[in-house]
Amino acid sequence: MTVAVHGLPPLVREGLEVFVVPPRLKGPRSHVVTHVTEGSRGQLVSLSGVGGIDAADALRGRYLLARERDLPDGVALHDAEALLGREVVDEALGFIGAIEEVMVGPANDVWVVEGPFGEVLVPVAGEVVPTVPTKGPIPVRVPLGLVDGGGGQ
Repeated sequence: MTVAVHGLPPLVREGLEVFVVPPRLKGPRSHVVTHVTEGSRGQLVSLSGVGGIDAADALRGRYLLARERDLPDGVALHDAEALLGREVVDEALGFIGAIEEVMVGPANDVWVVEGPFGEVLVPVAGEVVPTVPTKGPIPVRVPLGLVDGGGGQ
């Protein structure tokens, strides 16, 4: 059973190469995901080279890491550590503020942005946050009425 960490959505998929951390002294340090079943508490996964309950049990409590290039587009929207402190700029209103907190929600995350409009809660949805550049301010389209004193979209 795998469980996503740090507010990330489930990212494990068939064909993904993963690396076990911390690695075992002996045995393979990477595996390929051969099967994924979605469950209510996480994803049940099968890994290449892991045959049997004893081999699976040896992986308990370890992390599975993947190469950044193998992650899906949009994963940066969920990386709270990298988002904190980033500036947010609306197309119409200009500078909204900096991300102070990332709240993880069942449908989408919400950024708590503090700036000249006070605290603004920005829903992280495709129509509001179309992209997250690796550097510089994050462009958003704040919905109408979300910012006090701002027209929004």
